[in-house]
Amino acid sequence: MTWHPHITVATVVERDGRFLMVEEFKAGLHVFNQPAGHLEPNESLQQAALRETLEETAWDVELTGVVGIYLYTAPSNGVTYQRICFAARPVHHHAERPLDSDIQRALWLSRDELLADPARWRSELVPRCIDDYLAGPLHSLALLRD
Repeated sequence: MTWHPHITVATVVERDGRFLMVEEFKAGLHVFNQPAGHLEPNESLQQAALRETLEETAWDVELTGVVGIYLYTAPSNGVTYQRICFAARPVHHHAERPLDSDIQRALWLSRDELLADPARWRSELVPRCIDDYLAGPLHSLALLRD
């Protein structure tokens, strides 16, 4: 058996102390996550973050830095993910744009609202990325090379 880690991106988008989140239906539960998804062929990490954020939230964003690079093995299925988490600022909302089919809705939550219901986190990375973003420092986008 060959081990294949999954490369994913996520985006922490803050506006007025609230964070852009998605509510998705996974394993029979409605859970919260940052806009996130898998890197696609012939795509840079930055392009993947911008695409996933738009597809899942209908927001165009501007990437402002790298929050962190995380290695996470999901206890539910043993799959290992490498997540590159970006920080971004909201630029434009496309209110009429449909969201990805597995996304129930996009919403803005405060950190406290998110922390109040840990059973609804997609994974432990959801609050960790927000906390790492808040604690800083953000790393330059130049850290990533194509």
